[in-house]
Amino acid sequence: MKVFIIAGEPSGDRLGGALMAGLKSLRPDVTFEGIGGSDMTAEGLQSRFDMSELSVMGIAEILPKYRALMARINETADAVIAARPDVMITIDSPDFSLRVAKRVKAKSDIRTVHYVAPTVWAWRPGRAKKMARYIDHVLALFPFEPPLMQAEGMDCDFVGHPVVAEPVATQHEADAFRSDFGIGDAPILMVLPGSRRSEVAKLSGVFGDAVARFAKGVPDLRVVIPAAGPVADAVMEACQGWDVMPIILDPRGLSREDAQARKLAAFRAADLALAASGTVSLELAAAATPMVITYRMHWLSFRLIKAMALIDTVTLVNLVSDTRVVPEFLGPDCTPDQIAGGLRDVFEAPDAQKAAMTLTMARLGQGGEAPGLRAARAVLDRMAVVSRDE
Repeated sequence: MKVFIIAGEPSGDRLGGALMAGLKSLRPDVTFEGIGGSDMTAEGLQSRFDMSELSVMGIAEILPKYRALMARINETADAVIAARPDVMITIDSPDFSLRVAKRVKAKSDIRTVHYVAPTVWAWRPGRAKKMARYIDHVLALFPFEPPLMQAEGMDCDFVGHPVVAEPVATQHEADAFRSDFGIGDAPILMVLPGSRRSEVAKLSGVFGDAVARFAKGVPDLRVVIPAAGPVADAVMEACQGWDVMPIILDPRGLSREDAQARKLAAFRAADLALAASGTVSLELAAAATPMVITYRMHWLSFRLIKAMALIDTVTLVNLVSDTRVVPEFLGPDCTPDQIAGGLRDVFEAPDAQKAAMTLTMARLGQGGEAPGLRAARAVLDRMAVVSRDE
């Protein structure tokens, strides 16, 4: 069995590595060609070029690097067609992946699978219809996505979210974290201002003021910030003027494994979290840490996004559990007073959120087959059906 597999960023590389491991366990004769990072090369892929060429080509960079991107798209599509794999699997990175798939389908009948459904449930629902012209099968991370893809004529399987396969700290590790930092039994507020400098710059001031207001009612409060390596300096500088000086977990100087273990222990130890909107809400849910979600942006951007949005919440825990128990303070509502009030409400009554988080993790596949193996099985099962039909 020959698979051409493509990932364009670290999150996709992790999905790809797990999928490749799953395929190898089910089909020992499988061989791989394509593009990926360290996780995929660890499973035997020799990447055609460095995946980082695609990782840096986001919206802001796409114009100056347009020619280079298009050249890589055409080169990759030609390589797929020449290789004649049994299946081509593209992982996320739609600006690159779906353009490759479009070119491959235009010149061949190679089966195409895309891993991570577009968020048509949130905005731009027309993307699914366009995608159906050159994607045969979609692997979805959320249980409510398959009907949306199937309605446009694509096969689609929910294969579980990768968060359910990630490790979670034990209570012993959480207790050790408290001991190591001299926290004892004091309540911990985890603050997560984002992993980009722009996010830290926009949120650190309002977060600091919100924490100060919240801390007035919780005098022994300790604040912990697990900083991402690229923004650790920015976080340290931004927090200099905070009334409640946080413990900043700087991952630099630690191994990747040690930094991750410390972060997970902090998540488990925390009583409450204040976080910028994003997939971190699922990491918090895995650790059973109640949360308040916020985001600040330009007022015009907020109005435009709100006008296009098809959902009334951006928090994945709310969406997956079909509840609205996680408070959100977005755009003009992202103010210190409102955030502090939300923190107080959750701190005093966390049980509804904890139930929703448990339900979320169950619905995302916790306790079942690992997502990578489940994705591999879905790919093979759908290929077998097509082969029988032919």
